[in-house]
Amino acid sequence: MARNIPELLPSDSHNQRLAGNVLPPERADFEPAKKYNLVVLGAGTAGLVTAMGAAGLGAKVALVERNLMGGDCLNVGCVPSKALISASRVMAHVSRAGESGVRVPAGTKVDFPAVMERMRRLRADISRNDSVSRFREAGIDVFGGEASFVDGGTVAVGPHLLKFSRAAICTGARAAIPPIPGLREAGCLTNETIFSLTELPPRLVIIGGGPIGCELAQCFARFGSQVTILETGGGVLHREDQDAAELIQQALVRDGVRILTDVRLEQVRTSHAEEGGTGEKLLSITRGGETTEIPADEILVAAGRQPNVERLNLTAAGVEFDQRSGVTVNDRLQTTSRRIFAAGDVCSRWKFTHTADFLARIVIGNSLFFGRSKASRLVVPWCTYTSPEVAHVGLYEKEAREQGIAIDTYTQQLADVDRAILDGETTGFVRVHVQKGTDKILGATIVAGHAGDLISEITVAMRAGAGLKTIGSTIHPYPTQAEAIRRLGDQFNRTRLTPLVASLMKWFLGLRR
Repeated sequence: MARNIPELLPSDSHNQRLAGNVLPPERADFEPAKKYNLVVLGAGTAGLVTAMGAAGLGAKVALVERNLMGGDCLNVGCVPSKALISASRVMAHVSRAGESGVRVPAGTKVDFPAVMERMRRLRADISRNDSVSRFREAGIDVFGGEASFVDGGTVAVGPHLLKFSRAAICTGARAAIPPIPGLREAGCLTNETIFSLTELPPRLVIIGGGPIGCELAQCFARFGSQVTILETGGGVLHREDQDAAELIQQALVRDGVRILTDVRLEQVRTSHAEEGGTGEKLLSITRGGETTEIPADEILVAAGRQPNVERLNLTAAGVEFDQRSGVTVNDRLQTTSRRIFAAGDVCSRWKFTHTADFLARIVIGNSLFFGRSKASRLVVPWCTYTSPEVAHVGLYEKEAREQGIAIDTYTQQLADVDRAILDGETTGFVRVHVQKGTDKILGATIVAGHAGDLISEITVAMRAGAGLKTIGSTIHPYPTQAEAIRRLGDQFNRTRLTPLVASLMKWFLGLRR
């Protein structure tokens, strides 16, 4: 089957260097092994970690990738998006420098082509870590092409038949395009194409108010685009606590993002020049019983992910799957074919790079060494990298309520934390849920400038079984925003001072006079 490789645009030296590092050649210049201990399908984060980890333990490994090694994270996800977020934050600091007494010349603006060129350069630099040469040097046979199961022990890649003892499906997911009449005809961007832009779109409409939509909306608004988010629900980031999501929504609006909620998208059309138009895209929406049209120069679709399960011929291998949820796995990441496992976005509801990494580690142990590790035992944090960021781990309050788990909740506002005041970052809070009557941490949400960094302290505590009492008794440097986490420990300790304990202490101290 012929490979369908998207063109890397623009075709500059950075993208050429990226392709040179991570595009596997279509024809292997070596003969496949008679049999592999492990064949890995897909060279995104899950596939790369699985292949490298297994090879490092002595396994004979084949790695198959139809497109670019590094998957979404390197090429069209975490790496390019965070490069843009970094640039947008610099612009935000410049635009608000006067609040700190720093005078910036009027008219300072973003050089969008330069921002994108920097992103491509840094992405190419980082691509060395995921390069074909690095994995071949580790003893891994890397094949470029479409992988398709022949049976439960063989994968076909071009002219090659790869026999295996075990296989791992790590083919990831892609942007889902909603079935809106006229959308495909008018043309739209996804995370797979937006990083190819070289000119800033004057008007950008984003379909979806999830993490990707919110992050890029804020970025492009700070760069100077007129950005509109169209969200079918009642607000952005619907998974998060309502007050956390509202803080993010307010921050987006402050940066100039227009947010339309409770929207039904009817259709998309293009106005043509001969009709007196400008060739713009027009999105017809119904909201509050009224239908209007929203003009756009570009449309970004950020409305969910779809697992890459097509063309793998999974049925031939006895692997059950669903077009929406992906490959079916048990808690040990074993598919319905006992010798085939899966990891990453193709099978997990947690579609994060760091989760794919740790799921891959489970696959290595369970597939090659009779391990019994379970995915359900992972403690998975995540973060949306808006400004401020919102990060979470464990249970939400609504989930605890639905599961009948009694909890106590402690919240520390950043407005009362000295370092946050000094940084001018008082919007946000740290919130922890503990099992009622104890200090055992069940979940946490942080809204802060660097919430993604702060959440790790709570994640480690949960993983190690350390509670709020331990956090409260641990010295934190002053002044830091992490002090907000320690103060939650103080809040918990004060709850232990019941009226009875207080009276006993007063009596005891009276005896010591």
